[in-house]
Amino acid sequence: MRRVSLEEVLVLKASGELYVNPDGKDGPDLPDSFWDNAVWVDPPKIRSVHLKLDPEVFHHFLQETGGKGHITRMQNVLKAYVAAQKARAAKAKAG
Repeated sequence: MRRVSLEEVLVLKASGELYVNPDGKDGPDLPDSFWDNAVWVDPPKIRSVHLKLDPEVFHHFLQETGGKGHITRMQNVLKAYVAAQKARAAKAKAG
């Protein structure tokens, strides 16, 4: 699975590379009132950065994920580190 823009979807559809089942079921018809309580939720903002990594670090994540998902795995490790640091700081502040 990969992310694509609307323009890319339209190109894929036009070229026949995107399969659309003509017999697929439509979703339910929604009444106009469905949107009465709708709230717009902004997606989290993700900042794109460029990192210089030691070769052994980069290759470790590549090998661990089989070449796909290594960036996501790095992100997860960094998130876990941040969470641990916040917990450590909260514990130190509390006691």
